[in-house]
Amino acid sequence: MGAPKIHPHAIVETSDIGDDTRIWAFVHILEGAKIGSGCNICDHCYVEYDVTIGNNVTVKCGIYIWENTVIEDDVFLGPNVVFTNNPRPRSKQYINHLKTHIKEGASVGANSTILGGVTIGRYAMAGMGSIITRDVPDYALVYGNPAKQKGWVDEEGNGLTAQPDGTWISPNGNIYIETSNGLTPKS
Repeated sequence: MGAPKIHPHAIVETSDIGDDTRIWAFVHILEGAKIGSGCNICDHCYVEYDVTIGNNVTVKCGIYIWENTVIEDDVFLGPNVVFTNNPRPRSKQYINHLKTHIKEGASVGANSTILGGVTIGRYAMAGMGSIITRDVPDYALVYGNPAKQKGWVDEEGNGLTAQPDGTWISPNGNIYIETSNGLTPKS
């Protein structure tokens, strides 16, 4: 493991960055942000002070992550994903921002917009250009405007197939059961 690699044209005001994280050019990270190990923060990104980013997260180019956002381990955010944090914005009116939570292993496609206060579940996948206005269950596949659930995916993003017993199966044979939070692997 090695120290973080920070491009000389990045502005990084926090020291809370894990080993082997790469921060590219024209990135601005404010003091108080927490970034885990093995992350890749690509060009032209902005991370506010009350943001937590887990380990092995990819933040592609052109993403601004606002305060009160939690991004867990192994999340992928495609280019130009838009986070919002104020449902009724007005100039010079500041509110307590809603908590946005992207759970472990989730992927959000390029140019998607995430409404402040939304939770995207574990290993969920949002297709490119999705407008995510409500919580997304674990392992759900969503897309569209507004994003709607179109199916289920496994940890690799493969579509799942319904079984007669009510379970779901992946192409590699893993079985998932429905819960109130989405799917969970059958033990």
